[in-house]
Amino acid sequence: MRSIVGDTLRAARLRAHLTQVDVAHLIDIDPAVYSRLERGLRLPSLQNLYLLCTALRATPNELLGYPASLPPEAVSDAKEALLRRVRQLDAHQALALVQLLPDVR
Repeated sequence: MRSIVGDTLRAARLRAHLTQVDVAHLIDIDPAVYSRLERGLRLPSLQNLYLLCTALRATPNELLGYPASLPPEAVSDAKEALLRRVRQLDAHQALALVQLLPDVR
């Protein structure tokens, strides 16, 4: 996990056209500590992960090495599973679901 985070931090930093020192200063840590993060020698704290996401304009999933999007077959399977469950709802449950998801059409 440390090497994955290190690799994704480096890629995000390069995309942002920042140096290691720049990122370290943006999140208020010692540049040597940031260097150890990129080299996979340590993991960022949750607080620093949040700050890194902001500084590098990246998502936590991206920095943790998870894909930005799911494969099409996984999306299709998830939609089918959701539809099966929605069809099993009674009227009160369906109304509650609609109220929880006002922006979904």
